[in-house]
Amino acid sequence: MILRRAPRARRIAPALALALALAGLAVAIGPAVAATPPATLTVFAAASLAEPFTELARMLERQRPGLVVRLNLAGSQQLAAQIEQGARADLFASADARWMAYLATRDLLDGAPRVFARNRLVIIVPRTNPARIGRLQDLARRGVKVVLGAPAVPAGAYSREVLRRLASLPGFPLDFAGRVLRNVVSEEENVKSVVAKVQLGEADAGIVYRSDVNAAAERDLRTLALPDPADVVAEYPIARLRGAPDAAAAQAFLALLASPEGGAVLARHHLAPVAPAKP
Repeated sequence: MILRRAPRARRIAPALALALALAGLAVAIGPAVAATPPATLTVFAAASLAEPFTELARMLERQRPGLVVRLNLAGSQQLAAQIEQGARADLFASADARWMAYLATRDLLDGAPRVFARNRLVIIVPRTNPARIGRLQDLARRGVKVVLGAPAVPAGAYSREVLRRLASLPGFPLDFAGRVLRNVVSEEENVKSVVAKVQLGEADAGIVYRSDVNAAAERDLRTLALPDPADVVAEYPIARLRGAPDAAAAQAFLALLASPEGGAVLARHHLAPVAPAKP
């Protein structure tokens, strides 16, 4: 019996040896095959930068295979608070200098910020215009529902400055700003919410950036331009954050933003690109 079983055992042995060899090979290969997590660039950006920064993020990913660009889009004041509370990010792009300075005073920036774009403001009304707003003075009419960004939101601060400037112009009552502010029915945490409220007919008018009235929004909105003396030019600074997890990728994004290709993206979304200062 033993002699008869021996050949069978010999037949099994090679198969067992092969299985063990393959298992060992799998163990040996395993660590090499395990994919290294993709490099990730995290950009905190003002909500009004959603469209151009999404396009720039995809461009950078194509230029640097393996890189994933994650955008956190919200009101600049919300983003600054998140960074102050320890949120990890590589870059911060604000819709005004105030919140960039807020982080600078807390030693949370790595290097000086750079203004990369400028924007202007417009009045928006629903395309159906139920309040029959035909001129800027109508914003002060009793019963008109106005929506603005909250005072802490860059667009909200800019909007209030616009109202103050309008009140100083001929043809506007001195209490114009106060009368419009009494018509405010909602103060939003970012400018995109102002656009949405007017699009949905929840407000008769709002003040937003020109860049927010994109092709999709234009189907639902009409705009009223501001006279030059009342217009406010919004400036967008960007800076690398202290302890940026991927400083090299952050620098690559900044380089793309400053390039002619980056400037073309900004211009396509109704932002005025600002060339970096020459050294």
